[in-house]
Amino acid sequence: MPDKLPIRMLHDRLLVSVDSDSGERRSSAGIVIPATATMGRRLSWARVEATGPNVRSVQAGDRVLFDPEDRAEVEVRGDDYILLRERDLNAVAAERIEDGQTGLYL
Repeated sequence: MPDKLPIRMLHDRLLVSVDSDSGERRSSAGIVIPATATMGRRLSWARVEATGPNVRSVQAGDRVLFDPEDRAEVEVRGDDYILLRERDLNAVAAERIEDGQTGLYL
């Protein structure tokens, strides 16, 4: 039996990979904030790798904003991913989002 089987996401599930910029950050004044600093509840960005058939607002390749405390981690083919539901997302950043749908430019 091969160890690399195809994967199909079910229902409203998303498979995302977390952005690697989770290290230190800089404030708007230029102050370096170490990765170990506690800042309360901070949301994270991730890239969508796969979507289930009932996902309506997100496509593979989009960047999504989610709460890292509400996640299930999984290892697929040696890489770490996070499994989310579409309803657990807070925002989507994608090229296809039309003007007027959001006031933010990321």
